[in-house]
Amino acid sequence: MKAMFGPVIFHLLLFCASQTFGVQIQSVPAVTSDGVIHTELEQTVSLVCQLDGGHEPPVNEELVWLRNGAVVSLTEGNKKGRSSVCVTPVIYGDNGATFTCHLSKNATVTASVTLNVTYHPQLSGSEEVAVEEEAELVLQCDSWANPPVSSLSWTLNGSVVDLIAGGFTLTNDGFTSKLTADFVEKGLHEGTYQCIATSPIYGESSRQFRVTVTEKTLKLPLNPIIAGVVVVCLTAILAVVSRWDRITKCCR
Repeated sequence: MKAMFGPVIFHLLLFCASQTFGVQIQSVPAVTSDGVIHTELEQTVSLVCQLDGGHEPPVNEELVWLRNGAVVSLTEGNKKGRSSVCVTPVIYGDNGATFTCHLSKNATVTASVTLNVTYHPQLSGSEEVAVEEEAELVLQCDSWANPPVSSLSWTLNGSVVDLIAGGFTLTNDGFTSKLTADFVEKGLHEGTYQCIATSPIYGESSRQFRVTVTEKTLKLPLNPIIAGVVVVCLTAILAVVSRWDRITKCCR
């Protein structure tokens, strides 16, 4: 009896194994062995998901795409057996996005890839800055990049900014570098500043700030002036009304 059922069970298992399909994702640019696709801003990423079982896939087997867990809308002709998704142009928000493809009837049969979008700090050009003496000077530049910048420095007239001598405060939260002077002096703070960021991939990028220090202007308090004008106007109006009453009485 065992000898009779043995071959039957063997062929049944072999049949089931031949009907087991997985899914695989191919891409341009190519996906790495750890499931990452390296790309840049404004580029195009093409993804293709197809059944992979060593045999011709059934034509009625539908595929589903997800982006960070949300279903991607597909046309009817782009679901069965083979399905493609195009990301164009690549934007900042695509960095770290995970695209997953799975069988519509069995979500456990799945494959995923993750986008790694590289970009340099958005530093370029120059800016004219005018600030009054004894006022606050604030200069800032974006250091947001992928991979993160390896260094960021500030120069004044070609030399590294002396934070202590210039009374500067320098802060950097990983996204923005900010150089601040609380009490501006013309001989100390006027000149050309440069913010220089170094990327391990894209090299150096920079932005200039041409700072002009102007004389301090006398600023009169606005509220007391307005109050004084109102009082003078009301006094004048009351004087005219009073004078008019006297003239009217004399003419009777």
